Amino acid sequence: MIEPDHPDLWIGQQCKLLSIARWSFYYMPKGGSEQNLGLMRRIDEQFPGTPFFGVRQMT
Repeated sequence: MIEPDHPDLWIGQQCKLLSIARWSFYYMPKGGSEQNLGLMRRIDEQFPGTPFFGVRQMT
């Protein structure tokens, strides 16, 4: 999508044309911890069976 080595358009111009913030091009997401991913997985497994609990009771 964005070509860092484009001969005519620098990264800022390309981001402006695509209507995205320049920082989003440089952003590198960090992975979650194993504990956090495990908790999210358990919540994802539990919620379909008990949707009436809602977010407050699930957390």
